[in-house]
Amino acid sequence: MDVGTGSGILAVWAAKAGARRVYAVEYTDMAKHAQSVMEANGVADVVTVIQGAVEEIELPLEEHCLEAEGDERGDHRVVDIMISEWMGYFLLRESMLDSLIRARDKFLKPRTGHMLPSHATMYVAPIQDEDERKIGVGEYGAAMGDWAEFVDSTKSMYGVDMQVLEGDFEREQKEYYLLSSHWSELGPDQVLAEPAAIKEYDMATCTIEDARGLTVDEGPGVGAFDFDVDADKAAGPISGLAGWFTVDFKSRTDDVGRVDAPPFPAPAHLSTAPDNGYTHWGQQTFHFPASIPLIHGETTRINGTVELTRQKENLRLYNAIMKYSTSRRKTGATKDQVLMQGNEVESVYQIP
Repeated sequence: MDVGTGSGILAVWAAKAGARRVYAVEYTDMAKHAQSVMEANGVADVVTVIQGAVEEIELPLEEHCLEAEGDERGDHRVVDIMISEWMGYFLLRESMLDSLIRARDKFLKPRTGHMLPSHATMYVAPIQDEDERKIGVGEYGAAMGDWAEFVDSTKSMYGVDMQVLEGDFEREQKEYYLLSSHWSELGPDQVLAEPAAIKEYDMATCTIEDARGLTVDEGPGVGAFDFDVDADKAAGPISGLAGWFTVDFKSRTDDVGRVDAPPFPAPAHLSTAPDNGYTHWGQQTFHFPASIPLIHGETTRINGTVELTRQKENLRLYNAIMKYSTSRRKTGATKDQVLMQGNEVESVYQIP
């Protein structure tokens, strides 16, 4: 089953790879185009295109002689492999993970079925991206300058004081220019420390709650990072953090699947990290309002947490809550031999 088939390319590949039956599910009218693609590629006898929400559709169990693992008649858990290109920016943004999990629970064989991708991991790392960071700061300053001119001219020409609105205007501009993440295509030399894995997903067992984001309450290490940036090895300053993801196509690792599911003889790995070159996912950059300078002979530590929560206005979009503090020590000293300790900073970024 291909969940969210779109143009149907994954379904075509599955059929050409030897699948006996493929169900290509698409909610939108792209389903009509997908049907044309199946016919044009000679796989319409193998691929059945189904238009509808995957949570609501039914499979032709009797017509196609589909059998579940158990003996229960009418059990829809007949799918051997479920494929989907569900990943969004920073893995979760604008993704369809909720629908995929519901489809898995409804249609995938629970003991022997495979999810492709099978695993996903989210990463963050400190970056040097000063040119882009300064563009945002400059645009924010220009917007506030225009506002000040507007307030002055409105009062002098029309006798109306608009100053009362400045707080709301400033907040909106700050959210737009300084506290929104950006799609970026970073180079590997812009990454200043080894990336930290902040959350891992096993697609065979992850839950709807996992799709809602990530919080530090989920368990040890989730959302946490602790970076050391050596000024003599990295070209600073620290402009912010960047986030990306990897996905794997490999054997099941859950307690049930590792025993019953057939193993994958040739696992594959897809990375959207800066050292992997261009992908359309790129990386999401979260620029700090002020960069953190690096000082020769010293190591800068930046440690904290990242949490992702869904935006109330649009459940497919997320906010990233970042809390971090910085400290400096002589390079080679232990982490408790601190020369300078900064206060904790908390910022909420929109992932638009």
